[in-house]
Amino acid sequence: MTRTVSAWVSAGDEVLGVVGPFPVDIPWWSEAAPVVDRLEKLLGVPVLVLRLLDVDGGEGGRDGHVTYHVEALGPPVPGTLEQRAVAPDLLVGDEVFRSPWARADGLRELLGWAEETLASAGRPVTGPVEQRRTWNLAGLFRLPTARGPVWLKATPRFAADEAAAIAAFARVDTGLVPVLIGSGERRVLMEHVPGVDCWQPSAETVGAAMERIVAAQAALAEQGPTCPGDGSSPSNRAEGSALPGSRGGPSPAGAGDDPASPSGVPDRRIPGLVSAVHALLDGPAVGELTTQELLAARELTRRWELLTECGLPDTLVHGDFHPGNWRSDGGPPVVVDFADAHWGHPVLDGLRVHDFLPGSGRAVAARAWTDAWKARVPASDPARALALAEPLALLTYAVRYQEFLDGIEPSERAYHEGDPAGAIRAALRSARNPSPYLASSTTGSVSSSRSPSRAS
Repeated sequence: MTRTVSAWVSAGDEVLGVVGPFPVDIPWWSEAAPVVDRLEKLLGVPVLVLRLLDVDGGEGGRDGHVTYHVEALGPPVPGTLEQRAVAPDLLVGDEVFRSPWARADGLRELLGWAEETLASAGRPVTGPVEQRRTWNLAGLFRLPTARGPVWLKATPRFAADEAAAIAAFARVDTGLVPVLIGSGERRVLMEHVPGVDCWQPSAETVGAAMERIVAAQAALAEQGPTCPGDGSSPSNRAEGSALPGSRGGPSPAGAGDDPASPSGVPDRRIPGLVSAVHALLDGPAVGELTTQELLAARELTRRWELLTECGLPDTLVHGDFHPGNWRSDGGPPVVVDFADAHWGHPVLDGLRVHDFLPGSGRAVAARAWTDAWKARVPASDPARALALAEPLALLTYAVRYQEFLDGIEPSERAYHEGDPAGAIRAALRSARNPSPYLASSTTGSVSSSRSPSRAS
């Protein structure tokens, strides 16, 4: 199956008409670039995709027939749009959770801010802005400059402050993260990272990624959770950077109120995380899971007590540490996309990569992550932490998916509907049938001490 597209086109407050359906060659709903390319050829004017209106068919954020709201930046060629007496209700009114980049005025403000910031940094934009992705979790744009492309990313209110997270990691390993050129409230400008996304990483790349993230996290754990007051890192600034010292604004949803938590980075240490899982099980999940599933999931949360015995420190966690968020030109990977960053247990990053690797690659990743932490905290038991946390990571994702659903407008819920319950069920399956490459490294330690996996 592939993605077909229709677009309702507006210009300011005026709805001009609809165009489509037509096919595009990338199935993912959030990929705006092929939609923009096709529409600009059809309409003869620049356009920007604002948001998703409806999906018919498809699942998992891909395939099916997708209808978008699109803003035309000039008068379309006459006769290219079909006029209809009634436009969809979704085109009128506003939603409290609508992303700023999903509104025409918000998108103009965002792009204007980026151009002004780059000009102040001595990096004026030299050509048209390319819209790459747009959805409820991010707006991503490529801006050309004479010294190479710059990436603009905007994130929602429930995302971590990416600038703060990047700056914190840059304090201990400048090359681990992109170079920040500028930042504002829920937005960053970053230098282009050469290379390719590591969707099919070699064993060497996996090992290098694990070694690099663990080294940085161990160093940050030693420094403690307090970031510099201005959240910036001089060592990560480009020459002439316009990176401001303070971003201000409200804390993202889920951010801890603990003054020791890094600015803009949610506190997901174990006590608060367990409370969040129980709140999910007592609330939104009730209507989607059976009584037996809810009981088993509550029992499974007792594993977090055992996880604390493994001796690994709380630190700054990436939160979505999979190979698609690594870029490499042959050297150690640079890590991108810190919207899920938080202060908590590092095992989540040790496990996330496994969902994107074959069995042999998972064993390599587990061994590399275990060896890296063992070298830095000899008294710890990272292998046991991996095995214990395999289902716990899925419960953590369930909490995060619910935050997405709670923070986005109704038409965008198609991206995440059912994900919290799906992740909880996956956690229960994982507890019943642990991955052999993880369980074999623990010599039975997971099943000792009143293992919750028996109850699930």
